[in-house]
Amino acid sequence: MVDPQYVLPNDIGVAMLDCAEAFHLLSAEERLYAHYLSRACWYGGLVVLQQTSPEAPAIYVLLSRLFRSQDPTQLGEVAQSLGLSDEEYQAFLVYAAAFYANMGNYKSFGDTKFVPNLPKEKLKQLVWASQAFADHPKEMEVLWGRCAERMFSLEPTQKHLGLCGQGTSTYFSANCTTQDAKLAQDFLDSENISAYNTRLFKTKVDDKVNYEVRLASVLSDDSQLDADMSAKIKCFEFGGCFFTVTRGDYSPLLEKVVENLKKAQRHAANPTQAEMLSHYIASFTQGSIVAHKEGSRCWIRDKGPIVESYIGFIESYRDPYGSRGEFEGFVAVVNKAMSAKFARLVAAAERLLEELPWPRAFEKDTFLKPDFTSLDVLTFAGSGIPAGINIPNYDDIRQTDGFKNVSLGNVLAVAYSTQKEKLTFLAEEDKDLYIQWKGPSFEVQVGLHELLGHGSGKLFVQDDSGAFNFDHEAVINPETGEQIRSWYRGGETWDSKFSNVASSYEECRAECVGLYLCLNKEVLGIFELEGEDAEDVIYINWLNMVRAGLLALEFYTPESGTWRQAHMQARFVILRVLLEAGGGLVSLQHTTGRDGKPDAVVSLDRSKITTIGKPALEHFLRKLQVLKSTADVAGGRTLYETYSAVTDEEPQRFLSLRKTVLLRKEERKLFVQANTRLEGKDVALVQYESSAAGLIKSFRDRFREDAEVLEKYLLEMAQADAHFWES
Repeated sequence: MVDPQYVLPNDIGVAMLDCAEAFHLLSAEERLYAHYLSRACWYGGLVVLQQTSPEAPAIYVLLSRLFRSQDPTQLGEVAQSLGLSDEEYQAFLVYAAAFYANMGNYKSFGDTKFVPNLPKEKLKQLVWASQAFADHPKEMEVLWGRCAERMFSLEPTQKHLGLCGQGTSTYFSANCTTQDAKLAQDFLDSENISAYNTRLFKTKVDDKVNYEVRLASVLSDDSQLDADMSAKIKCFEFGGCFFTVTRGDYSPLLEKVVENLKKAQRHAANPTQAEMLSHYIASFTQGSIVAHKEGSRCWIRDKGPIVESYIGFIESYRDPYGSRGEFEGFVAVVNKAMSAKFARLVAAAERLLEELPWPRAFEKDTFLKPDFTSLDVLTFAGSGIPAGINIPNYDDIRQTDGFKNVSLGNVLAVAYSTQKEKLTFLAEEDKDLYIQWKGPSFEVQVGLHELLGHGSGKLFVQDDSGAFNFDHEAVINPETGEQIRSWYRGGETWDSKFSNVASSYEECRAECVGLYLCLNKEVLGIFELEGEDAEDVIYINWLNMVRAGLLALEFYTPESGTWRQAHMQARFVILRVLLEAGGGLVSLQHTTGRDGKPDAVVSLDRSKITTIGKPALEHFLRKLQVLKSTADVAGGRTLYETYSAVTDEEPQRFLSLRKTVLLRKEERKLFVQANTRLEGKDVALVQYESSAAGLIKSFRDRFREDAEVLEKYLLEMAQADAHFWES
């Protein structure tokens, strides 16, 4: 029997992201713009396979060839003829669908490996009996040989993503440790090179350590270097080691991205969009983050577009060191009704920022009012789909140019719904209210989290000329009563300073802001909530957070003492803070379920949210912000890691609770996304059924014209780097 945390249940939820109404309201030009942007995103999304695990590209090609030759129904008939049970074949379909949805064989939310829930020999039988094998037996046999062992392997270092000795990562060669990652980050900072679009490969020659820092780009040599790249693509000596900066990672895939961005450019709605795409094209061609930043500045200036999109190496959650960005790209259409509420929230933002519990000097000099729109997702390529986004992630741009917020409405509509009988760890009397108000409360939380959480706070910086962006003689640290003693220098950023704790720490700060400001009557009024409804939304928002803190234990690995998901670690920390507040605000009980197995109940005393919960959150939130603003890495790590600790001490006994959480966990839903297809001079939308088979069909159709050449690219790239992960 395989440990159930590494397989997916046959009844996993699968939901269609419906965007038909929004898409059909677009003009013909807008549909063409959305189509070519979507194509660029989907091609770029294949990069994630190379960023996840050594075996992921070969597994993708295996699945692609199976389902290009036979659709799920036809292959199911083959499985039946071989004696596979319906449950075994469904388990294979679920594995394939989840692989596509996560763009790899590790969950995007939690970084845990998942394996097929059927015997390896039975899957091999199915592959050998398939039409794909009949057409190309030698190729399929080689392909199986390249991926089968690791596809099923649950060796300790292959169960989770991580650095050498702790897990698997293709952001780094297998011999890279945390010390290597730290040295490389110091080197990158010294040369003002962003880690976002890089991978790191370590080799030893004559006892001399050499590191290759490889940038993602179409161009793979040192010809056609632009001004930004000419100072970077060369060899350096640093820290007693050699660093060689190269480029050309994912080149054939990025070439397809660029090709489609150029086509999209012809249908841009305005010159700002066209300029934005020019910078993205330059970024992906050259490997230049500087160019991507310029594109991001244009994106911020492109206010209120009907078709919204962002693309690049964006989120650093899955880099074990926390600096390298995973490729993602989305295309979405504005939902005008919900966007009107968010616009009112933006209008009130400057007043609301004054409510946050830190001195004015710790807030940005001016609040640059961002776009904040509710979008229906047409395309979201990458390893997973969030509910809301606050981007770009570049600290310098966020401080001076601003940012945008988006809430993904059709994701919110289906992602977090659940049935009462599947609702865990709540008292019976809370369940109906929770189901009624979970959606509206989450809309409020996402809005506050993205706009006033990620959008608030100032980083104290001394630039290369020695100038400060704060009055370093007058500003006082409210936690110590003393002058500010630390700050960011030169090329240092939040991610580079706080590294592997940065993402979760920042998510925690944003979640705290959401909880804190949802108590504000003006905020609730903006979301058209008042009276008893408003009070219920506050209660369910806070209850949802403490329940999420308990559910978070699924994403903690006791063997290494590490967390695998930034948002869930953040929610556990908040649970700890609110439990520590005492006074009966939050209680956590070990119980026995009706099935006789261990269970638990988390409860919240709603009468104590403002009297006990708010002051506790206020004190903690101020600490988080002050430590972040002042670049106090030691203080920030100590605070955050203390609250992140999972022990079996009384009274909570979190390690024991973790076993209960794993016993009763519900898997996150998989999303089926539509495809767009050119029909003459217009674009058609093709949607699929909400099932594992529907999700598989959507991927089969996505690359119908050039599947073979893409498969060739993926295998060649994976093979060229395979030696970095071979024992």
